Amino acid sequence: MPTLMSGLDHVQVEAPAGCEVQARAFFGAFLELPELAKPEALRPRGGVWFGLPDGRQLHVGVTPDFVPREKGHPALRCADLAAFRAHCETHGVPYRADEEAGVPRVFLRDPFGNRLEVVHGGHESVPADAAS
Repeated sequence: MPTLMSGLDHVQVEAPAGCEVQARAFFGAFLELPELAKPEALRPRGGVWFGLPDGRQLHVGVTPDFVPREKGHPALRCADLAAFRAHCETHGVPYRADEEAGVPRVFLRDPFGNRLEVVHGGHESVPADAAS
């Protein structure tokens, strides 16, 4: 039987109005993600869209009464976490290293205070019924 969902298309992080310059600097220049064209109908809402190497997308969307996300977050994959940590240090971007989930990762904040995770490789997917 085929599954109902075929995959993940995009994730969205929230940001305050006027976020576009900072979003381009962080997600575009610092994280080196290419900016994508937003559909014409959505452009007046503000925000910026970025592409991920696997074809998925990261959207920065403007939200009224913005409050940074402390817990919920996107997790991006990285092939060389040591190089990413050095990249953070070179650019003065603070991060917190962690291996609690069994995989090397770092947590950092975007310019708007949202939590982001960068994980080395990826988390292993084990079905819940196979884990017991």
